[in-house]
Amino acid sequence: MSKKTSKSKHVLRSTQWFGRRDRDGLVHRSWMKNQGIPHDQFDGRPVIGICNTWSQATPCNAHFRELAEHVRSGVLDAGGFPLEFPVMSLGETLMRPTTMLFRNQVSMDVEESIRANPFDGVVLMMGCDKTTPALLMGAASCDLPTIGLSGGPMLNGKFRGEDIGSGTHVWKFTEMLKTGQMSESDLIDAEACMSRSAGHCMTMGTASTMASMVEALGMGLPTNAAIPAVDSRRKVLARMAGRRIVEMVRENLKMSKILTRDAFENAIMINGAIGGSTNAVVHLLAIAGRMGVKLSLDDWDRLGRGMPCLVNLMPSGKYLMEDFYYAGGLPAVIREIGKFLHKKALTVNGRTIWENSRDAVNYNEAVITPLGKPFKPHGGIAVLRGNLAPRGAVLKPSAATPKLMKHKGRAVVFEDIDDLNKRIDSPKLDVDASCVLVLKNCGPKGYPGFPEVGNFALPAKILKKGVTDMIRISDARMSGTAYGTVVLHTAPEAAEGGPLALVENGDMIELDVARRRIHLHVADAELARRKAKWKPPKPHADRGWVKLYCATVTQADQGVDLDFLVGHSGAKVGRESH
Repeated sequence: MSKKTSKSKHVLRSTQWFGRRDRDGLVHRSWMKNQGIPHDQFDGRPVIGICNTWSQATPCNAHFRELAEHVRSGVLDAGGFPLEFPVMSLGETLMRPTTMLFRNQVSMDVEESIRANPFDGVVLMMGCDKTTPALLMGAASCDLPTIGLSGGPMLNGKFRGEDIGSGTHVWKFTEMLKTGQMSESDLIDAEACMSRSAGHCMTMGTASTMASMVEALGMGLPTNAAIPAVDSRRKVLARMAGRRIVEMVRENLKMSKILTRDAFENAIMINGAIGGSTNAVVHLLAIAGRMGVKLSLDDWDRLGRGMPCLVNLMPSGKYLMEDFYYAGGLPAVIREIGKFLHKKALTVNGRTIWENSRDAVNYNEAVITPLGKPFKPHGGIAVLRGNLAPRGAVLKPSAATPKLMKHKGRAVVFEDIDDLNKRIDSPKLDVDASCVLVLKNCGPKGYPGFPEVGNFALPAKILKKGVTDMIRISDARMSGTAYGTVVLHTAPEAAEGGPLALVENGDMIELDVARRRIHLHVADAELARRKAKWKPPKPHADRGWVKLYCATVTQADQGVDLDFLVGHSGAKVGRESH
């Protein structure tokens, strides 16, 4: 028998559905045959679930129907039995109040869909920001052979002779609208030029960062991170993923053999080298929690502190993901920082991360700079602690203004997002460029859902003076496409009664990134007095998902997973349904 159709050496889960010679086996096979599936598909070949997050409401993933067909072809090439299944899709550009509210819900959808069905291995199709961690988290809780396939970034945006980046130029253009530098008609023209092909954001935002993390963790095939969505090589990668997952099942190469402590440490260092999104912090913490790998904010600070940023991409730099791919993509970055990495970490193709990358070539040193002459000296995520953030807060140095990295200023406080939206552009707002803007009640429980509002626009009166950055502190997240000296993920959050809830207008706040310090200059006794008067906000819901989420979600330093989802349960086959 050829390698293509050879049986696996271990017993497949799917045989407990399709390999039976009883009533239940007849039911399972017979109803599947109404789709035109021939009987020999049930002959013991690996059944591969293709987990598809296609949705027209998720523009980043709107091309996944076609991409799934290439995965399917690859599975058939290798002698497998492909079965595509849907899960809830998270579209960053449309969903309210934030897709992060639903990341854990999707992870449950994925986990239970995998466990309840006759899958021996899984290909995860993900693109938009939260689809990647959600699918990895759910699959990790089952621990089957699994490959991550990202949908790829859009082509570079083009507007009036210059490249523009999705997200990054959204923030820039809307600020220009405030100051009169752009008109509404200009903005409408830019809309059509920014998103001109299928794919996710082409900046080094969260989608591109997490696609890079899939490759860095060893969960995706080499080049997964950067091939543009509409490049034919993305389709070839999809087909190769389909072929490879069949072999992974035969080898019994499970996620737990790939997602090791070394893999997570590699991913953290690579995130620093690419100037990746702060969102990767909570997502990797959550994925590690599902695998039972101990990972903390201290690891992020320790491993990222000495890592320079080599990749000159928006929002930290000039170029976009299309340029990054042509320059050599993530393999070129991995080769450049190889001396820092755990080179023996295993990847889904059966080779180590170093075997996959040691011969990579950098074709454009303006896009991927050499380690000896980095684009920016600090690429890692800075973890700040102090009486304002006893469990930590994060800042992205490569996107911050150097002169603000050590600063002390007067707090201008907004109690929640509604308060901010109401007052931020008021001429009466008592604020100057030296102030520290503080936004409360936008954390996991407070909003609810931990939204990307931490990089809120500066007051109009400040922008009109030509000031482009101020220190902003919140318990929220920030879009990976954004920039600025923004302190995020402050834990515990304000809605939990964390110190952020106690900040008042006029308090002095000190930031010292080099010392990893964030300090509220208010006496302990005064903070205790304020805490005694503090009352928790009213519940956001009395039923449904939001109630369950708010009751069980963990804080930012723990990955914002639901407390009862941490860990994994494997993929034990359940009782029969008839």
